[in-house]
Amino acid sequence: MTEPSGETAPEAVEPAAEDLREGAAGAPAPGPEATEEPTPSEEPVPAEEPATTEEPGAGDEPSAGEVPGAGEEPSTAAGAGEQPGTGEEPDAADEPSPREEPGAGEEHGAGEEPGTAQEAGGGGQGDAGASGGDAPELSDAQAELAAQRELRARIEARKAEKSGPLTSGAKLSGTAADLLAAVRAVEGGSASGSTFYEAPEPAPRRPAAETAPAMTVRPPAPERPTAPAPGTTAAVREVLAEGGAPEALAGQVAAALGEGAATALREDPWQLLTVSGVRPEQADGFARALLGSACGPGDPRRTVALTVWLLERAALQGHTALEIQTVRAGLAGHAVPDPEEAVETAVSEAAVLVFQEEETAEEPDGDEDAGEEGSAPEQEPAAPVLLGLDRYALAEESLADGLARLVRTATADTWEGGELERAAGAHGLVLHTGGEASRAEPVALAAAARERGLRTLVAVHAGDGRRAAGLDAVTVADLLSGTAGPGRDEEGALALDLLVVLDAPQLDVETGAMLVESLPDGCRLVLSGDPEVLGAPGAGRVFADVLAARVCPRIASRVPDPGPLGELVSGIGVGELNQVEAPGKEVVIVPVRDAGEAVHRTVQLVADSVPRAIGVPSEQTQVVTVGHGGSAGTRALNAALKQRLNPGPGRFGGYDIGDRVAYAPAPGHTVTGTVLSADTDGLRLRCGDDELLVPRERVESALRHGWALTAHQAAGARWPAVVVVLPGDAAGGLSRPWVYTAFGRAERHLSVVHGVDQALARAVAEGVAPERTTRLRPLLEGLLAVGGEE
Repeated sequence: MTEPSGETAPEAVEPAAEDLREGAAGAPAPGPEATEEPTPSEEPVPAEEPATTEEPGAGDEPSAGEVPGAGEEPSTAAGAGEQPGTGEEPDAADEPSPREEPGAGEEHGAGEEPGTAQEAGGGGQGDAGASGGDAPELSDAQAELAAQRELRARIEARKAEKSGPLTSGAKLSGTAADLLAAVRAVEGGSASGSTFYEAPEPAPRRPAAETAPAMTVRPPAPERPTAPAPGTTAAVREVLAEGGAPEALAGQVAAALGEGAATALREDPWQLLTVSGVRPEQADGFARALLGSACGPGDPRRTVALTVWLLERAALQGHTALEIQTVRAGLAGHAVPDPEEAVETAVSEAAVLVFQEEETAEEPDGDEDAGEEGSAPEQEPAAPVLLGLDRYALAEESLADGLARLVRTATADTWEGGELERAAGAHGLVLHTGGEASRAEPVALAAAARERGLRTLVAVHAGDGRRAAGLDAVTVADLLSGTAGPGRDEEGALALDLLVVLDAPQLDVETGAMLVESLPDGCRLVLSGDPEVLGAPGAGRVFADVLAARVCPRIASRVPDPGPLGELVSGIGVGELNQVEAPGKEVVIVPVRDAGEAVHRTVQLVADSVPRAIGVPSEQTQVVTVGHGGSAGTRALNAALKQRLNPGPGRFGGYDIGDRVAYAPAPGHTVTGTVLSADTDGLRLRCGDDELLVPRERVESALRHGWALTAHQAAGARWPAVVVVLPGDAAGGLSRPWVYTAFGRAERHLSVVHGVDQALARAVAEGVAPERTTRLRPLLEGLLAVGGEE
C-alpha cells in the first residue's frame, strides 16, 4: 500500500536484508552498523538503563494459548542478566525485502540520495536574501535593473496569490544570461546575494475588528480539489504505457502536471519525477523508451528535473534549502557530466532559486588598542550559497514578514500575573518552552485573557493533545481549513486577539506561514513547546529558528514533569539515561534477542500484560517504533497486532470495523482513530469525540493501521500507556530527540522492548539530530532588531 502522504519526515533508514542478521542465541541483535557477528553476551541491558527489567505482571501465570516461554517474564534489575526467551527463530517474513518502493513518508538510504546525505550547516549560518546580484559590467546596468524589477514583481505577485503550492519550472521574464551572470557574481563574492530579494516594509493592514464574538459562525469547509479530467488521465495513461511505466501512476501524474500533462510528459519525460516514490533511474528508463537516442545523462531536461528532485527529497528531511556544493555532489552521484552547468541551467529556468546571507560588519569587542600589538582579526568565512525551491522560499519570507508585522502592530499593555502573562501583555510575539507539565501555563494564560474580554483560542498539533489543552482547543489543521475555530472577516483574517499554539516545534514553514498570515494586525501570538522533541515532519524548523533569532521574549517554564516518567524523560533531555525508581511499574524494560521476539513481546504486552498488571486497556496503549519498514517496523507490528486484537479479512480496502488506524488528512498531520463503518463514500472513523470520513479514493494513500506509529506520527499526542520497540536493526535510527519524544508519549506507564544493547545509551548521550538548513533565522534578524528581550 502506498504510504500516507502526511508522513513526510522519515525516521529510520530501511535496513538492507544482509544487515538484519540475527544474533546468536542469548545475544542481542546487532545494529545496522555492525559488520561482524556480535560476541554473545549475557548482559543485554546496560546497567545504567532505567527502571526494572520485568514485564508488567511478571508473577502471573501465562494465559492459555501463549507461546511456551512467553510467561517467563524478565526478572527485576538484580536478575537482568537472564535472557527471557521463547526459543523461536524469526520467520523469513520478518526480513524486509532488499528493495522496497519508497513512500512519501519513508527514509531512504544515504547512498540513494547523495544530495541530502551531506548535511549543510545550521539554519543560522548564512542564508538570508536570495541571490542574483548585479552583473559586474557597467554596460549592462540598465538590463540588470530591469531584470531586478521584473523578478521582484514576480515574487510580490506570487506572495499575493497564496493559492497553494507553487509550480517550479516557469521561464523568467528576464534574460537567462543576466541570471547566470548574477549567479557567478554571487559565488565569486563580487556581488551581494540580497539584491533581487530585498523585501519592502510590509504594507500596513487594517486594524483588528473592534467587536466580534469570541466564536463566530465559521465558514463551511473548503471543497476537496477536483480530480483530473478523465480525458487528461486517459491521455497520460497512453504516454506511460508507451514508455513502459506503470499505468497506475496516471492519476498522480495528471494531478501534478495539470490539464496538459500528457503533452508535458511526452516533451519532458523526466517530469515523471514529480510523482512521489519515482526514482531517477526509473525516470531515465522511461525517457529512453520515449526519446531513444535523443536523450543522454547531460540532457538539460534531465538535469533540471534532478535538481528539483534533490531539493524535494531534502525537504522531506526538513531542509528548506541546500548548499550549492551539496546539490552539485548529488547531481554528480546521478551521472550528470557537468553538475555546475546543470545548476546554472536550473537557476536560469527558474526551477530553483539561489540565496546567500548578506554579510554584516560587527564592531569588535574590547579596547580599541587591543588589536594593535597582535595580528589582525581573522576574517569570517563567506556565507554559503544556497539553492531552494520557490514554494519554501516564499513561505519563509512570508512567515518572517508576518511575525515582524505582529511584533510591530501589537499594543503594549500591562497584564498582572506570572512571567508569561506579563510578557504576552507587553509583546505581540512570545515564545514559551518547557516539558509536558508546562503546557498548563499557556492554557492558563488563554483562560486569563478570556476573562479580560479578549478573543482567545488555543491550537494544538494533534487531536489527542486537546485533552490537556481543554475542550475549546482546536488543531492547527482544522483552524486553517475553517472546520473549527472562529470565523474570518471579509479580508480573511481570523477573529482573534490572542492565539496560543501548543506543540509549536511541530510547525513546518508552510503551515506556520499560513497561520501567521491568517492573524490580524495587533493579534498576540504565543508559541509554546518543548525544544527537545523531534522537529516538524515537514520542511523547516520554525520554533527553533525563532528561538535562535532572539527577536522576542522567551519564557522558560520551571515546572518539572512529575513522577518516575518525568524524571526519566528529563534526564534524557540533558543526555543522561538514568535508572529511576518505579514502585508502581511506571517504567519497565523488556529485553529481547531479535526482531521476531520483539514483535512477539510487543503483542503480549499490548494484549495481555499491560491491561492485566497496569490496568490500561489495549485501546489506550500505543506502540511506537523507529520506522515503517524492517522486521519490527510499523508494518510488521500492525499486522501482528491486528491478528491478535481485531482479526479479519480486511473487507474494506484492507480494513475491518474496529481496526485502529492512522489517517494523514494533510502532509505532516496524523490523526489516530478507529474504523466505525464503511460505505460507498469511504471509511468512517471515530477520532476522539469526532467522526470523519476518509474518501474512498484516499483510503489506500492516506490511511494505515495505527496500533503502531513512528515517533514523528506520535509527536504532539500522549497515551496512558506506551510500548516503545527498539529492535536490533533500529540502532542506526536512534537519536536523543527520538528517544526523548518516544518515551515522553507515556502518561502512566512505559514499556521498552529493548534489543539495541548499548546503542540506546549512546544515542541519548551523543545522538544529536542532524541540523536542518533553513533561512528563517537570518530573515527574522534582518527584519527585527537582534537581541530581543530574554
